Amino acid sequence: MELLLLKEPLTVFQVGTLKEVDLSINPLNISVTADEISVVAPTSQVPAKTLNREDGWQMFKIEGVLDFSLIGILAKISGALAKEKISIFALSTFNTDYILAKSDKIHNAVRTLNTNGFPVRQN
Repeated sequence: MELLLLKEPLTVFQVGTLKEVDLSINPLNISVTADEISVVAPTSQVPAKTLNREDGWQMFKIEGVLDFSLIGILAKISGALAKEKISIFALSTFNTDYILAKSDKIHNAVRTLNTNGFPVRQN
């Protein structure tokens, strides 16, 4: 299994309404719950009006389509990073899992993942 490190700087932010978000940007992840609207998007595309925001993230894409029957992949990756005190923000889509790490920890994250059997390719 290989991971692809995407170079685009990302921001995790909250908005009060989806009207604030340009839905055509890529990458874009939106989570809507009864309590909040949380968004991950390129830092350059964050709307001026947010409730909260945290800049400085980069994304690892787990390459290939992961079957729902696969167990423990995110746990193994996040566990390896946790041992190195690298916090993550995990996202999943129907086909793919993503792990975000802070940009100031990205070199250590790449080294850790490579050392633990998760080769990282950079775009």
